[in-house]
Amino acid sequence: MKISKEEYLKNPCALLSIPYWKEQSLTLPDNMKILNDKEYKDFYKEEYHEKLFFRLIHKLETINRVNLNDNYTIETININTQLEDVVEVINSCYTDIGVNLSEVKEWTNRVVFDNNLWVYIKEIQSNKIAALGIAELDKELKEGVLEWIQVLPNYQGKGLGQAIVNELLNRMREKSSFATVSGEVDNQTNPEALYRKCGFTGNDVWHIMTKK
Repeated sequence: MKISKEEYLKNPCALLSIPYWKEQSLTLPDNMKILNDKEYKDFYKEEYHEKLFFRLIHKLETINRVNLNDNYTIETININTQLEDVVEVINSCYTDIGVNLSEVKEWTNRVVFDNNLWVYIKEIQSNKIAALGIAELDKELKEGVLEWIQVLPNYQGKGLGQAIVNELLNRMREKSSFATVSGEVDNQTNPEALYRKCGFTGNDVWHIMTKK
């Protein structure tokens, strides 16, 4: 049974594992189950493989800016000329997942697309993309959603991830009442620590389970 917008807005991260706009078109396969950790029971382990995902919220009240050194600049992605760059950056940051150009083009057709929330950090000296951030905006619920935050391996440890996240939060604060983000709990890059450093809070964990 679908929850209402009013219910969702009271506690987004506890009520759904994904943003409200995505849940409206989601049909869960018969072999899958999604449960908040508060509802989870150990006996599910006997029947299901599972992955754990955190979901956090930011009220957009206090947002820090990270001052990049003079060798970097933050710019907005040109969706007419730079979508192939987006594909390359995302695929360079993962070994287990990948995207293609048609998928990325489809993102720009979504009702939640906002080009101002597609940003990248460029290294000025080399003129290369060092980090990428893509967020979406549910205009009806005024929810900003961080979707893709990537820092290329050669540029990690320089504060670029924090800079991208805070830039997106600052860009969305005029149109959004809050922002949400999710990620895999066991990700070795520990994205949860980055988001908490940027002011996200919460303790909701979701079990995404598939039958064995």
